[in-house]
Amino acid sequence: MLYGKEHVQRYQQTDGQEGHDWNNTTVLLLTTKGRNSGRSYTTPLIYQRHGDDHVVVASKGGDPDHPEWYKNLLADPEVEVQVKGERFTARARTAGPEERPELWRLMNGTWPHYDAYQQKTDREIPVVVLETVG
Repeated sequence: MLYGKEHVQRYQQTDGQEGHDWNNTTVLLLTTKGRNSGRSYTTPLIYQRHGDDHVVVASKGGDPDHPEWYKNLLADPEVEVQVKGERFTARARTAGPEERPELWRLMNGTWPHYDAYQQKTDREIPVVVLETVG
């Protein structure tokens, strides 16, 4: 099963033919700029479409701390996204309180573990909306 760096490499090499469909869900690649290093970091994330946007969840498996990619996009919300062979620039934002419940249901429907992750942590797990730029 693909995971981590191997997942990113196979996804990039095959334009998502390997790695987009994963564990009965779908995965995109999110590239953020390191808030301290300035280096690019690419992370495979479960996603769903919501209108023209892509939605991901900063769960880190219910860890008490946010994932590094989420901290990076808070510092610089301009990100690069790859969905299969399509690559585009997006602006990332955390879903607000009025839209989060609907988006959480959408994401939990595709990966039911999110509810369990939320139960493991005191932080509200952020739902992130990726809006295509341009």
